Amino acid sequence: MKRVLGWIALCMVQQVSGQAVRSNVSYVDPTIGGVGIILEPTRPAVHLPNSMVRVFPFRRDQLDDRISYFPLTISSHRQDNLFGMMPISGDVDDYNWLSPAVYDREQTTPYYYSAFLEDTDQVEFTPAAHSGYFRFHFNGNTHHGIRINVLNGNGDIVVSGKRVISGTERFEGMEAFFYAELNTDITSTGYRDQSRRTQLLIGTGEKIQTVEFRYGISFISVEQAKLNLQKEIPAWDFAGVKQRAYNVWDKTLGQIDVKGGTPAQKKVFYTSLYRAYERMVNINEYGKYYSAYDHKVHTSDQPFYVDNWLWDTYIALEPLQTLLNPKMEADKIRSYVQMYEQSGWMPSFALAFGDYPCMTGNHAAAWMADAWFKGVRDFDLPKAYEGLKKNALEATLLPWRNGAATSLDSFYTGHGYMPALKPNERETVREVDNFERRQAVAVTLENSYDDWCIAQLAAAAGHKDDEALFLQRAAYYRNVFRTDKGFMWPKDANGKWIDPIDPKFSGGQGGRDYFTENNAYTYNWDVKHDLKGLFSLMGGRTKAEAKLDQLFREDLGRSKYQLWYTFPDATGLVGQFVMGNEPSFHIPYIYNYLGAPWKTQKRIRMLMNTWYTDNLFGIPGDEDGGGMTAFVVFSMMGFSPVTPGIPVYNIGSPVFEQVKIKLSNGKVFTIDAPGSSDSKKYIQSATLNGKPLNKPWFTHQVVLEGSVLKLVMGEAPNKQWGSGEEDAPPSSIDFKSGK
Repeated sequence: MKRVLGWIALCMVQQVSGQAVRSNVSYVDPTIGGVGIILEPTRPAVHLPNSMVRVFPFRRDQLDDRISYFPLTISSHRQDNLFGMMPISGDVDDYNWLSPAVYDREQTTPYYYSAFLEDTDQVEFTPAAHSGYFRFHFNGNTHHGIRINVLNGNGDIVVSGKRVISGTERFEGMEAFFYAELNTDITSTGYRDQSRRTQLLIGTGEKIQTVEFRYGISFISVEQAKLNLQKEIPAWDFAGVKQRAYNVWDKTLGQIDVKGGTPAQKKVFYTSLYRAYERMVNINEYGKYYSAYDHKVHTSDQPFYVDNWLWDTYIALEPLQTLLNPKMEADKIRSYVQMYEQSGWMPSFALAFGDYPCMTGNHAAAWMADAWFKGVRDFDLPKAYEGLKKNALEATLLPWRNGAATSLDSFYTGHGYMPALKPNERETVREVDNFERRQAVAVTLENSYDDWCIAQLAAAAGHKDDEALFLQRAAYYRNVFRTDKGFMWPKDANGKWIDPIDPKFSGGQGGRDYFTENNAYTYNWDVKHDLKGLFSLMGGRTKAEAKLDQLFREDLGRSKYQLWYTFPDATGLVGQFVMGNEPSFHIPYIYNYLGAPWKTQKRIRMLMNTWYTDNLFGIPGDEDGGGMTAFVVFSMMGFSPVTPGIPVYNIGSPVFEQVKIKLSNGKVFTIDAPGSSDSKKYIQSATLNGKPLNKPWFTHQVVLEGSVLKLVMGEAPNKQWGSGEEDAPPSSIDFKSGK
């Protein structure tokens, strides 16, 4: 079959908005980072903030000149795509049935997508919350149609009448459904597979030049998908749906207004803010939701959020959303608590199809503690605490494993560290994942921090005995610091340090015998909850500062090829510092605790300018659905959290001359930094609400009050500002829960 598309003028942002003032939406470029550095590229997803339907052209990366299909949605970030859809032109036979189409003249925004396939046929898309709207313009008097596939090999596609298609796709133990309508009659149907179910081509006639395809998605049923469509896109009005989507993004990205900076920096900033709204997603479908945590459909008028990778997102994404959208953050935490009640365990990576136990740690504790102590309290703290405690004491701490505690967890409880194996020593515990290994040092460090967070919540919930227990466990990090080497170091079950190892390179693929995707140089600083204690182990603040300096200067000790073959996540390198992976995000801000905040200012500006740019290579590692770009939003504004669970922010160096954050309580938090630029990146002095501020930090409460932080910027560092030991941000020694 041949197909043809008509041409339609692209709609510019300024024309859509009808506004004289340039909208922040116009700065967003979803193709930034579209070519991954070693690992995954970003995807230019078109969607509403935190909504269920997320669509993008499926291809290898942004340099691939061919599109294979458009998923009608995805199950979860970088997980199963659902229902591939593609307009096709030309005669179709078995050879080219699934062949990708060459594309050109692509336009991508958060609310609208357009591209020309095979140079002539145009595809357009715009989203609603649980539904989407495609429009195809066919060029020429020949056959044309639409191909729809079940992508995961198990499902059904059904044509009902002349203008209706529906489908079911089974994946990961659950089902997804769609219901779709066309604005023109289906003239022919053809199934490619023998089952006549999973790969369908529908014809729409030779003379029809424009075909519209609107659809609803559901995790409940086809009937619910139809209801979702009828509620959200009840009429054939592509322009209206597009305008509504634009309006939502205009309001969302209008939460933060900036002045100054370059156009490229604004593109990076607002694109990063857009990416911070891909997850979590609300899958409540107008009073009902399906939960994979008990495999039931629930009736509820409350949102139910899924799709979170907490190892990646507790550091910056969730704190950013707590700042901007505290009500939504409470809804998300309530969803986690409901998942605990439904499944018996607090989730780690709460995907649509269930808990995906990736990575290490019990980071729901860090997330919930951070929200609680920043005033987000509209969730069941006793039940949340119950689940966090159960995970800490009864679940396995092993990476990439769910379920009850193992013999290694019993050892951890009794000895205060996860035992490691010697190089090439055979694994003896069957529950250890063959590839992910024990990650023994990382497990000890990350759970020490999470247990500290649980201790704070225990105090808030009135469990004093538990508070003492978890504070004791929070100190376990000390058991894996080797003083004579000055590094976090693996220890065997007999309590002996494992030798010889290279702190830069040992541990196998991704360092997984001992660490998580990184080496000892990164994990040396993974004690967010007790930095004073860490400095003491390192020999005091002066020696700790010298060690932190050396992190950014230490050579690789081998070729880049050798390094990245073993540590592919170690991208965005500055010395041994890894900008492209989440465990590094807080490290540049540690200078604030060491009496050298000017070094934080210097490092942060260098890292932002070097690794976060406005092009296809503009993200140094896996972006992880907002995990990395939320850090960029914070750092470009000029402040960032270091320890989720302690309601303070560390001051860095704002990229912009002014930042205004519109808070949900109606107040505005302002950072004024007149003249701030690449040359004027150092803070000379500061005032908070007109009063002198000599500390490189401020509290979350100050933000909520709608304060004004004014920074005087200069070309040379003021090494005295914020340098006193009494000026350092609070660590666990200073911070008391509830204050």
